[in-house]
Amino acid sequence: MKKIRVVVVDDSALVRNLLAEIINRQVDMECVGAANDPLIAREMIRELNPDVITLDIEMPKMDGLEFLGRLMRLRPMPVVMISTLTERGAEVTMRALELGAVDFVAKPRIGLADGIKELTMHIVEKIRIAAAVHIKRNVAPGVTMHSSHSAGSVTTRYAQSLGRVSTEKLVCIGASTGGTEAIKEILMRMPADAPGIVITQHMPAGFTTSFAARLDGLCRITVREAINGERILPGHAYIAPGGKQFSVNKSGANYVCVVSDGELVNRHKPSVEVLFLSVAQYVGRNAFGIMLTGMGNDGARAMKEMRDAGSYNFVQDEASCIVFGMPREAILQGAANEVLSLVDIPGALLAHMGGSADRYRV
Repeated sequence: MKKIRVVVVDDSALVRNLLAEIINRQVDMECVGAANDPLIAREMIRELNPDVITLDIEMPKMDGLEFLGRLMRLRPMPVVMISTLTERGAEVTMRALELGAVDFVAKPRIGLADGIKELTMHIVEKIRIAAAVHIKRNVAPGVTMHSSHSAGSVTTRYAQSLGRVSTEKLVCIGASTGGTEAIKEILMRMPADAPGIVITQHMPAGFTTSFAARLDGLCRITVREAINGERILPGHAYIAPGGKQFSVNKSGANYVCVVSDGELVNRHKPSVEVLFLSVAQYVGRNAFGIMLTGMGNDGARAMKEMRDAGSYNFVQDEASCIVFGMPREAILQGAANEVLSLVDIPGALLAHMGGSADRYRV
């Protein structure tokens, strides 16, 4: 068996040793090197040609973000970030995913040794996923944008007003590995009067607040972390809070967010399955479903229930996915009305809402 070769980059000797021990205990991977700063890591990468790097953020000589940016320009490869669970750590992790990191692990602030050991299954799973990823520059050609972060908006030639779209319509999105950037690609192309959008992205507690705030500063629509009981409004997107289950319900003629501390579903909290099942039940033919990149099968069966209830579903194609697992399972379940490249999904969605597909093609 060919083992996954991993280089660990972290300025803490304790973390380096713990990660190396965890990696070397797996039959399918080995830690071939450990570096305490990016300059040493750079030489190790040249000499050892690893399959995956685990990368800390705050390090001497060069921080992890600067190193990641250079690495992705000069030698793109799978990177799993190790980020301390703090507000700043969450913001920086979002930036790391934009730069091309495949995924991240939230490193505990206290009880570091025991905390990392408890995260063993998450760490090795993310390394395995990263090793199978084909890293590519995720830049959509032909997109011209002017953004104003102070105004919290983006103007793009593809974000044409839809006019009065029924407030009964609802867009629901499910994603996992690679999904933060895929979600951004879609939301940045939504006009200010788009129907309400509900989103489950697999993400731990402490990171979705920063994720929502980052998107809110880039999009014409308002993006926020969902709050239990709030009404779902047109021109707004609601992101499932990390570590909570998120679904929708009806209150009279309105849709509302339901956020609860439920059990894990398909090993996830939030789970795409939970959101999509509620959409099938309460929204039915007024729903548009979108399944984006991600590992596993979370949400696939529920998306088929959405289609059976009358929703129109888009599934991201393999070529544009970071990980094709969740979209593949949705297709196998017969949940997809259309299988499209990521850059084509926004235009097709808007066209089905009453626009012209050609107006939104990228």
